[in-house]
Amino acid sequence: MQTINSSEDKIIIADGLTKKFGEFTAVDNLSFSISRGEIFGLLGPNGAGKSTAIRMFCGLLFPTSGKALVAGFDIAADPEGVRASIGYMSQKFSLYKDLTVAENIEFFGGVYGLGGEILRERLRRVVDLAGLAGLEDAMTGALSGALLQRLALGCAILHEPSILFLDEPTSGIDPLARRMFWDIIRNMAGKGVTVLVTTHFLDEAELCDRLGFIMSGRLIAEGRPAEIRKEAVTEDLFETVLPHLAGAREIIGRIEGVQDVSYFGQNLHVFCRKGFMTENELEKAIRARGLAPSSVRMVKPRLEDAFIRLAEKEDVKHKDS
Repeated sequence: MQTINSSEDKIIIADGLTKKFGEFTAVDNLSFSISRGEIFGLLGPNGAGKSTAIRMFCGLLFPTSGKALVAGFDIAADPEGVRASIGYMSQKFSLYKDLTVAENIEFFGGVYGLGGEILRERLRRVVDLAGLAGLEDAMTGALSGALLQRLALGCAILHEPSILFLDEPTSGIDPLARRMFWDIIRNMAGKGVTVLVTTHFLDEAELCDRLGFIMSGRLIAEGRPAEIRKEAVTEDLFETVLPHLAGAREIIGRIEGVQDVSYFGQNLHVFCRKGFMTENELEKAIRARGLAPSSVRMVKPRLEDAFIRLAEKEDVKHKDS
């Protein structure tokens, strides 16, 4: 099978991709495609099937049914072709902590068949990318979590793959380090590298070109972040600040016109029937039920709101089926 060459072509294609472990279905009929140079985020809670999906795309797990093409290679028929075309950073840190930074880079360079001046040049590039200048001889196990993650990313792209799979790449590192990591990812995408990243951080999901929401192995929404917010949240959304939240969600949920109420940090997000009431009317209705909100204001939906509505609608759908 020939690799995909046109920048207009879809470089990753999933068609009914399914993976079962005995009676358990981890990935259920997954279908989507990703264009060259695009950052596609696979978003969902822990246990949703994200890691299983990414391992199939990497040719590490065979699908039970369905198919997928990665850089033109069939993941089941030619997993070696897939693995030669991609970079993969697993959720679990995969480098050797008892080797130095330079030794890890050299080891993985050897795995990819690099040597001589090419490997030395790539080593310098990875050190620069990861911000590890001066730490080449440091033991990898002594690095901070953020530096470990950047080193792992650097080792995953030593062979300059056209496709990069990142499985929960920023778990366990602080928000500033996550932002720096994403600057690297976006810079790579700008140079034509296609990125599929799994995450459960909704602020990271906003940085993706397109998203797929996955729940219980099923893709329940796909599109650009703004599109998903618009399609998932069709109600008016109000943010309500209360001094005490105990019991408030249930009380507000019984107000006429209120479709749903969810926690949003220390506040409540109230989903109301479109055009049914204003901020003042909702505040009066809440006060009439014995609560004392300090503020009620209409807000624009965020991805967290979209995910909550999508998850609840999916749950209702399956209860009814």
